[in-house]
Amino acid sequence: MVVLSACTPAGESHPRTTPPANGAAPSTDASGGRPPCTPSVDTLPAPPAGYRLVGKDVAVPDARVMSAEASGEADPAARLFAKWGLVVRAGRVVDLRVAPGWQDKARLGWGGTPAPTATVHACAPEGGQGQWMAFVGGTWVAQAACVPLIVTSNGQDERVNLGIGVPCDKTTTP
Repeated sequence: MVVLSACTPAGESHPRTTPPANGAAPSTDASGGRPPCTPSVDTLPAPPAGYRLVGKDVAVPDARVMSAEASGEADPAARLFAKWGLVVRAGRVVDLRVAPGWQDKARLGWGGTPAPTATVHACAPEGGQGQWMAFVGGTWVAQAACVPLIVTSNGQDERVNLGIGVPCDKTTTP
């Protein structure tokens, strides 16, 4: 996680860029009609320790609780921010969204303004180095919560719960 969390300038807890409509910042890559590449911060041979796979193409932190701090965002649904790195298999496009019923309570993003949805296009790196791409971003919440996210890759939806400021209780569903 150190590699993923140490990639923003000192004193900046999350990215503050103008995003495209889908919430992820594209590169200027000439993609030949494919979605533009989302800028990654690292290439990896495999998801790092402390991460769990969601489906076959996405890895998220396996931490019981992710620390949340005041975000400074005006959006009431983005009052707190938990920074974490998203890891996506190279060459894949994934869509992430907060689960139904959470659109007014949580936001997410990797390279853009907090939004209820984000698309990440993990272009293959030059020379084929690394099978996984790492992206800096995270989850914003109105208050500490167990946040359900829906991850879509290769036409398959997977649900993952993330403890943002509090652990997820395994006996109940958010």
